[in-house]
Amino acid sequence: MTTAEPSAPAAKGGPWRREFIALMSIGLPMGLTQLVQFSINTIDVLMIGRLGPEPLAAAALGLVMFYVLFLVGLGPAMATAPMISQALGADADDVRDARRSVRMGLWAVGIGAGALSLIYLFAEEIALALGQPRELARLAEPYALALAPGLPFALGVIVMRNFLAAIERARAPLVFIILTTALNAFLNYLLIYGNWGFPRLELVGAGIASSISHAAGFFALVLYANIEQRGRRFALFENFLTPDWERLREVVRLGWPISVSIGFEAMLFNACVFLMGRIGVNEVAAYQVALNVAALAFMMPLGLSMAGGVRVGLMAGAKDQTGVRRAAALSIMSCVGAITLVAVPMLIAPRAIAELYLEAADPTNAAVLGLVASFLPIAAAFALFDATQVAAAQALRGLKDVRVPMVIAGVSYWVIGFPVAAWLGLGTPLGAVGVWYGLLASLISAALLLGGRLWLVTRG
Repeated sequence: MTTAEPSAPAAKGGPWRREFIALMSIGLPMGLTQLVQFSINTIDVLMIGRLGPEPLAAAALGLVMFYVLFLVGLGPAMATAPMISQALGADADDVRDARRSVRMGLWAVGIGAGALSLIYLFAEEIALALGQPRELARLAEPYALALAPGLPFALGVIVMRNFLAAIERARAPLVFIILTTALNAFLNYLLIYGNWGFPRLELVGAGIASSISHAAGFFALVLYANIEQRGRRFALFENFLTPDWERLREVVRLGWPISVSIGFEAMLFNACVFLMGRIGVNEVAAYQVALNVAALAFMMPLGLSMAGGVRVGLMAGAKDQTGVRRAAALSIMSCVGAITLVAVPMLIAPRAIAELYLEAADPTNAAVLGLVASFLPIAAAFALFDATQVAAAQALRGLKDVRVPMVIAGVSYWVIGFPVAAWLGLGTPLGAVGVWYGLLASLISAALLLGGRLWLVTRG
């Protein structure tokens, strides 16, 4: 097989229509996979929400702590995408290079996740140090500890998905993630509420269910990659325990700026949980609901942007500069189109969406429901900028351009976003709504700066 044959990933360049079809062939399954995978935690939030505002707020804190470390490990996992796609774009028969990247990507996330998980032992102390209510901190720590065993498997899923996308096998992960999400919901039913004779573990039960689901999804993808015809020829786990220090260093070198970039953005959203905690418990619960809605809407554009990064990487590996520009432009347009479809309901029916999470008939939920309804229209407004910035960022990663985007992320989210959110939220009558305006300012900045960077590096 050569790179000119139709069956090779690098052969999908060409006219705009052909590139769009190629993007959608992997982008739609990746977007749906991202959406379904995220719903594992959405299911947790929905089912925990039935326990009341306080457990929901504690779950918000626990998920913050989980995702802080998830983001640290996400960089090396994401670094495998351009490494694999550029290698296959240059030579579709180069199975050894791709295998090295997958193996050392799994090494990196396994070692990193194991070491970092020790931090969860101090989750309560960290939450208290950040000014959170004692009762919420007490509930959040066991939830974070129950989530911790799933961390390396959740990151391993990302590595395996990147590999399968690069070899045009993006549909299988969707099937497996649907099955593991159903497994998570079933385990939640048993362990949160104590049904069918199981113990009622509430938050801890939700964490255990999520960890089991992440592990099941990872091993399903490993099995598939070893038996599927195209994946089998890569022999991904041949001599898996033999170290490849050179490739491991490359994964870490490319991965750490990606971790920092993603961390700048996601930690801003998570840090705003603590700003809300200084305002009130109802504000924390409402923020968690609204953020979950916004993040759920973001999943399809995120998956499309990841596919766009793979397409950019394939074109870059094939030395097709026109193809790079075409893939990047179509990725941005597709992401903006996808987010528009879900931003409209957030804008016109925020109260109805809020009532999916909390019982409207329960008077104790009235304040939270009102806050969620005030947050969602702002979240709908920044969704368009969020889709633009993630598409531009993923395209730059496909080109292995990670250092400048890291600086842009730092400026957008922490020089602009967090100070504005803190000032408006804690220092003005806007209160909790002001925190959301700070988030909007950060995403506008990121979209403009990352879009400008992409234009500069691809203008030929």
